[in-house]
Amino acid sequence: MKEKSNRFKIGQVSRLFHVSISTLRHYDKIGLVQPEYTDEETGYRYYGVKQFEALNTIRYLRALDVPLEQITAFLQNRDTDKIYQLLLWQQQEVKRRQQELWRIERKLSHRLEQLTDALGTQFDVVTVVTKPPRRMAYLKENLLPKSYLDLEHSIRQLEEKESSTAAFLGKVGLGIAKERLQRGEYQPYDSVFIILDEEDSFQHNILSLPEETCVMVRFQGGHESAVRYYEMLMEYIKSQHYAVSGFSKEITMIDYGMTNDESKFVTEIQIPVDLSETDVV
Repeated sequence: MKEKSNRFKIGQVSRLFHVSISTLRHYDKIGLVQPEYTDEETGYRYYGVKQFEALNTIRYLRALDVPLEQITAFLQNRDTDKIYQLLLWQQQEVKRRQQELWRIERKLSHRLEQLTDALGTQFDVVTVVTKPPRRMAYLKENLLPKSYLDLEHSIRQLEEKESSTAAFLGKVGLGIAKERLQRGEYQPYDSVFIILDEEDSFQHNILSLPEETCVMVRFQGGHESAVRYYEMLMEYIKSQHYAVSGFSKEITMIDYGMTNDESKFVTEIQIPVDLSETDVV
């Protein structure tokens, strides 16, 4: 055996190609690159230049993040048309993943902005704000949650028809219809929703809202503490001679999804209104 001239031990190949010995053994096991010769007495694996060519191709395609299954299929039937199609498929896959990474980056930005906003908020202060157009996955349902866990079934209902789900941390809300707000009925809630980011692809139970002027308050606590803040908002609306123009949006900005410390919970209530003569903040 001319080991030194044209055959190389597995350790040498590992160093030459910067591939771990365990990876080379895995390649052998799945039939991707098998040694040129295996000593039956010692079990040592020896590789030749033919395996070097295959390993170089694998290294190139793995650098492009082509899956091993695709590489195996190509090496078993090499052809220029096949390598062209393989590279084209991988290019499309990379573009798809770039879009997914963009979506993740956008969601991170949204959540960081919301968390920064919530941590720097003023509590128990009524303000008038303009909310931009938004989309939400919306479900009419009577609810009287005692904790965030009571919303889980409703959220699953909103998501069950979708091919993918929205990462909704900090975006789940409850609503009370306009007519019930006007009658002072603040329990139970009659809708649950998920506010969708621009990049979310929900297709069912979608409600698109126009720009809204809202009377808003934020407070420390969760849904169980909300009634007195509805009373505060409705009293303010009455004092300013506004008219309720839609259902309320009660959103937990910080809850158990972010902290176990209930004293750090932040909830926001928005009630859309028609203004008389007032400047909007």
